[in-house]
Amino acid sequence: MSQAILFRTNQRLILASASPRRKEMLHDLGLDFEVLPAEVDETEQPGESPEEFVQRLAIEKAMEISNRHPEAWALGADTIVVYEGDILGKPNDAKDALAVLMRLSGQMHRVYTGFSLLREHDNISVSRVIGTEVFFTSFSKETANAYVATGEPLDKAGAYGIQGRGGALVEKINGSYSNVVGLPLAETIEALLHYEIIQPF
Repeated sequence: MSQAILFRTNQRLILASASPRRKEMLHDLGLDFEVLPAEVDETEQPGESPEEFVQRLAIEKAMEISNRHPEAWALGADTIVVYEGDILGKPNDAKDALAVLMRLSGQMHRVYTGFSLLREHDNISVSRVIGTEVFFTSFSKETANAYVATGEPLDKAGAYGIQGRGGALVEKINGSYSNVVGLPLAETIEALLHYEIIQPF
């Protein structure tokens, strides 16, 4: 039985990200695209807000690929987890992951994803930042340790994956679920449809 397809891709589209989660989300919608991860400096700039930071990275990723393939549409994205003004990246090791999880236990944090859609050939660009509030349950250190032992938190910003076992730590969210996974699908699809890069199948 063939997979049901929601959208047909009309123009060349390149995902400027190595994220397997973004790739899977777009693939599940039936989109036809290439994956060419962009390499950009992800150092925060002085005075830059978390929203400005994540938007700049998304734009720079899309630009890096668009410069090499000006006739194609480049889609760049970056996701960050923010708590008390601090950007929580991927943990350095299991000990760091545990510390991050215990800091977030019982608290609300925000997840921001910036995405940028560029086509240099036509000098067209659109970029947005979407925020989602995520509320964690109050969990014990033993629960956090058990989660860290699965290995899942080690390659995730904020030390958890909402689409995986980490979903058990989430009490509720306000906003886009797909945004927390790594790409705000509603807003991304809206942009792709607007420029007729894709169409309903």
